[in-house]
Amino acid sequence: MDSAGTAPTEVSQGPLLSQPQRIINTFFDPVKTFTDLRRGNAWWMAFLFSAIISYVFIFAVASKVGWEQVTENQMKLNPKQAERMEQMPPADRARAMEMGVKFTKYISFAFPVIALLVTAVFAALFMAIFNFGFGAQVGFGTSFAINIYVGLVGSVKALITAITLFAGMDPENFTFDNPIASNLSYFVDVNAHPALHRFAYSMDIFTIWTVVLLGIGYSCVSKVKRGTAIGVVAGLWLLWVLGATALKAF
Repeated sequence: MDSAGTAPTEVSQGPLLSQPQRIINTFFDPVKTFTDLRRGNAWWMAFLFSAIISYVFIFAVASKVGWEQVTENQMKLNPKQAERMEQMPPADRARAMEMGVKFTKYISFAFPVIALLVTAVFAALFMAIFNFGFGAQVGFGTSFAINIYVGLVGSVKALITAITLFAGMDPENFTFDNPIASNLSYFVDVNAHPALHRFAYSMDIFTIWTVVLLGIGYSCVSKVKRGTAIGVVAGLWLLWVLGATALKAF
């Protein structure tokens, strides 16, 4: 593996990696996967794998938590919304809960499609930043493929969550925002310290893993040094974190 301050290695002249090999190497040798994208940016199998895992996760949520419980748990994260619900007449509260349950269910089942659209937006954003800011000359197809393969990290989190649910996780503690204890927010009371909770929530091992992989990916398909690429992605992420934290402070 290249050091943080060096340009990417030369593209191998051997055969292209198969898509299963790329999926595996995303976790164990990401440089190999991302460098291979310079010769071919096929991504459909990685997306299919992620979609299958997402539906395993959704099945676990539906069977072990239930959509009404999920909706209630999500509302508890917003004390003002929960308070408004409590003040509603029973009929209006039941109607609002029914609408919330339907929304949660439909969004969950549509998640792979939504994720694909969000991936396209991020692919275009990073392509523009690296191309115009650093002369990287990364095509949209390659940028999209990088983001699809990096998205496999989220699939690992979803799979671990599904296993935890089947193993007996307390359904009253489950939320889509924060399904497992992979960040520091579990040590902060969301109602007492909403801004600190939001910041701690961002310090998530899977999110940090994603940030690092994105930097590695863009360095491997361009002449941007690895440390620079990771720094760019990390900087954008920190701006997002600080903005989200500031909003919770008011």
